Amino acid sequence: MMLPPATLGNVFLAAAPLLLVLYLMIGRNWRGHHAGPAGWLAAAVLAVAWFGGGLDLLLVAWGRSLLLALFVLYIIWMALLFYHVTNEAGVIDVMREAMPAFAPDRPSQALLLGWIFASFLQGASGFGVPAAIVAPLLVSLGFGANRAVVMALVGHAWAVTFGSLGSSFLALMAATDLPGAALAGPAALFLGLSCLLCGLLILWFAGGLGALRAGWPGLLLLGTLMAATQYALAVSGLWTLAAFGAGMVGLVAGILYFRRLGRGTVPAAATSRGAGSLVRVFAPYVLLIAVIVVGQLVLARPLDAVLLNWEFPTVRTRFGWETAAGPGRSVSLFGHAGALLLYTAVLAFAWYRWRGTLSGRPIDGRRILRLTVNGSTTSTLAIVTLVAMAVTMQHAGMTELLAQTLGDTGRAFPFLSPFIGALGAFMTGSNTNSNVVFAQLQLSTAETLSLSVPFVLAAQTTGGALGSLFAPAKVIVGCSTVANADDSRVLKLATAAGLAMVAVIGLVTVGVS
Repeated sequence: MMLPPATLGNVFLAAAPLLLVLYLMIGRNWRGHHAGPAGWLAAAVLAVAWFGGGLDLLLVAWGRSLLLALFVLYIIWMALLFYHVTNEAGVIDVMREAMPAFAPDRPSQALLLGWIFASFLQGASGFGVPAAIVAPLLVSLGFGANRAVVMALVGHAWAVTFGSLGSSFLALMAATDLPGAALAGPAALFLGLSCLLCGLLILWFAGGLGALRAGWPGLLLLGTLMAATQYALAVSGLWTLAAFGAGMVGLVAGILYFRRLGRGTVPAAATSRGAGSLVRVFAPYVLLIAVIVVGQLVLARPLDAVLLNWEFPTVRTRFGWETAAGPGRSVSLFGHAGALLLYTAVLAFAWYRWRGTLSGRPIDGRRILRLTVNGSTTSTLAIVTLVAMAVTMQHAGMTELLAQTLGDTGRAFPFLSPFIGALGAFMTGSNTNSNVVFAQLQLSTAETLSLSVPFVLAAQTTGGALGSLFAPAKVIVGCSTVANADDSRVLKLATAAGLAMVAVIGLVTVGVS
């Protein structure tokens, strides 16, 4: 398969849709539903006018992007539904009062919710669920809307590769045809370092240097514990449980640690409610954990019996770049993370109809549905168009040209390796997709340059995990459940945080490869 020559002009044009979206969202403060259509239009025009695509390519890219967008939107729609059920029941308000009983100050609350609980959710489910669920909880504790979303995005990023029952790691194995035993150790080491970096940034966003001084012992203790647990499970061959186990251990240890830390300092308001009220506060999150665990570990096969998908033909550009025929992204109607959120929302709604709400008002199903529909329109448009842009670029060879250009950098390649992974995740919002698209390129380049293949591939998947936190599609997922969150501002903060961590991984890759 051939691409246009990697001249400076061609590389710039290949990157133009991405640069346009970044300029509009970060430089001009456009929202995603305005920047997305502009980026998609730019990608479509360049794909046809410069990179040799035809109408058939645009139609296939559009069809594949609809499936991928639906995969993401299923989560957004159901996360919004879950949020409005809990908010209408008065859970969010009472959570603000109850949280000091579990974590006494802002640094510990940020670590417990934004880092540990989000990481646990990523290990069990993933696909944007942690950001959508955790961000409104952080807002209820007094964190600003934009910072709350950024914290939720940053906090779980390290658990992405082995999260979602190891889907990204399994994709890395499949794309390279290398055994998991060779890849798991280096990947777990890089991700363990990322765990500490994510916790560090959570504290920084929670309160700057003051939060770092107050929270560093818990960060070091709990981060080391989670990273070590993930490493031990990964090298033992339990790839699908590595992040889930690490999150579970971190959640139990974090609650015990922070409660002990805050003994004697918990405000009276946090302990004034009876046990029955606290049960009603945490019921939806207990249900969420139970539904995710049962759905992913016990009933995964029967729930995945009905898949939405269809086959697409081969398309190629006039330069010879080919996208092979095959299915698009499968959407499991009953086993998808969005479906699990739907089950949880329905169960929580039934619970509060039966037991009563914490606000004392009857829970209003029509109001919940109206708020869910009204709140999802702009995010739906943004996701559809941004995903269409990414898939069009991939089918036209623009994405591959950018990656090959980064790969042809000689001695600088180890440093840039995680940035290639981040590029794939930034475009699609998925570390899994990044590994599928770029892992073979990373392997071939590492072999040509006589670098350590396992560590270069560890940099690829770690970069993809960290890059997913500032992917526009995932930023919109995080903003979808937080009123007044500005996705352009969130993207700016998340990009700075994500690129800083990717750069650290790049420096480490230089040292070990």
